[in-house]
Amino acid sequence: MSASAAVHPASCPTTVARPLMLQDWDSLTFVHWRVEPGMVQRLLPPGLAVDTADGAAWVSLVLFRLRVRWLSTPALPYATVFPEINVRTYVTGPDGGAGIYFLSLDAPRLVAVTTALVTYGLPYRWSRMRLEEAGSRVTYRCRRRLPRFPAASCLVSVDAGEARAAPDLAPLDHFLTARWSLFASRQGRLVRADVEHPTWPLARARLLDYDDGLLAAAGVPEVSGEPVVHYSPRLHARLTAPRPC
Repeated sequence: MSASAAVHPASCPTTVARPLMLQDWDSLTFVHWRVEPGMVQRLLPPGLAVDTADGAAWVSLVLFRLRVRWLSTPALPYATVFPEINVRTYVTGPDGGAGIYFLSLDAPRLVAVTTALVTYGLPYRWSRMRLEEAGSRVTYRCRRRLPRFPAASCLVSVDAGEARAAPDLAPLDHFLTARWSLFASRQGRLVRADVEHPTWPLARARLLDYDDGLLAAAGVPEVSGEPVVHYSPRLHARLTAPRPC
């Protein structure tokens, strides 16, 4: 089953008045590939349907530096500032609302990994990671630590490029980036959290180096064709607590 009728507004349609956490996403790169919808549907829990654009499902690597603050705890720089890499896809929920579903998330802080697993049910993996910046070149590196997870590593390097004005962005740019909900399976139940943030400042970036095993480890067969690549310097977000769908 696939769905493609969901609306993807470029600006957040809701306000998160009582966030569970605050996040900043710095030096963020999206690398998006077209894939066959049926392949993605097989990876989703019951209740979610593939969301398509341009006749295809999409999977993305999202690579960035995360600054997170849980409002119930003090900010601790070592535990709350670190690189992260996500493998995600695009879905509609039981009510037809559009969102994202994470196939995997890699981070280097074990406390953060454990907390997100318990709170949101997100499939985090504990990994060694580095983010390096030199001029407009940004490089991300990742290698998983724990043997009980599928062994995988990742190297991505991009030229961040120049920011694009809002009128230059196409509907596909918004489909792939302007998402205001995330879905997860927690203890066998589908849950949803909402996200509020400003409109993305996006640049069309250029992929310089790519060697990835995270997609295959998440169940995505080898991708082909030229990806769509975006870069964004920084964005602030507010996230709700998860709630049953």
